[in-house]
Amino acid sequence: MEIVMSILAGTLFAAGVYLLLQKQLLKIVLGTALLSHGAHLFILTMGKLNRGAPPILEKGITEYTDPLPQALILTSIVISFGVTSFLLVLAYRTYQSNKTDMMDQLRGTDDE
Repeated sequence: MEIVMSILAGTLFAAGVYLLLQKQLLKIVLGTALLSHGAHLFILTMGKLNRGAPPILEKGITEYTDPLPQALILTSIVISFGVTSFLLVLAYRTYQSNKTDMMDQLRGTDDE
């Protein structure tokens, strides 16, 4: 299971980096979102995937799931959702004021 999750995380990282290198703002925002989802899967995979094991260690239970990666991922999901929303608003506002979302045109000329 960890191999499948690692491949999926790597695919999300690759797609996220590819989208970050594009010239449109919306693709850059989507690349940021994909990178954050790849990081979530990476953290979850590093915490080991123990299915059916309780997250709390009690007497008599020798195998348990570490709840720390899950807590980190929940916090990260909220933060990445907020960052993605903020980036979408910034991209929309930039498009409204400049009538373009191409980075080449937003960069301006050397004289400015």
